[in-house]
Amino acid sequence: MAAAAAALLALGLTACSVNDDLAQQYREGNDKGFIAGEFQVVEIAEADRGEPVVFEGVTEHGDAVSSDDLAGEVTVVNFWYAACGPCIAEAPLLEQVWQEHEGQGVQFLGVNIYDQPATARSFAVENGISYPSVIDIEDKAVSFAFAQATPIQATPTTLVLDAEGRIAARIIGQLESASILDTLVAAVVAESA
Repeated sequence: MAAAAAALLALGLTACSVNDDLAQQYREGNDKGFIAGEFQVVEIAEADRGEPVVFEGVTEHGDAVSSDDLAGEVTVVNFWYAACGPCIAEAPLLEQVWQEHEGQGVQFLGVNIYDQPATARSFAVENGISYPSVIDIEDKAVSFAFAQATPIQATPTTLVLDAEGRIAARIIGQLESASILDTLVAAVVAESA
């Protein structure tokens, strides 16, 4: 029995020492406040999309917002927080795409997973962000609603929802260029035309 327990313990320790990218970042003393995932873009064909994501929350300005408010429009949802380096780096790219598509059946909504409203408002001013963000630190209800439909593996994560509120594309990690998001948004808008 003792030999079996020792073998099981050895196997468990071996399994825990797998050298993957995220574990390596931790071992190297990542002090950035986030664990970076590998940049990845996933597009989901219309026939393969799940149910619409249903959510409700309150923005940094105290305004209620829900999936019903965004129904019928393509929506970009970005998960972020103010101390996240990649979130800061991609902020102007998100705003650029928002400005290009504003008024064309497209909405943008941030989901701040960590900060209080004042911090989110300051971030928006400092980084020139004009679209609202849900403050999701208290109950994580918005994050949970989206996590039921798709993995939210890293911060930032950006989702493109079709006009029915279904996830049509997912960008994991820092957006590398505005043209990537612009292309995804344009493709989903074209589906509704």
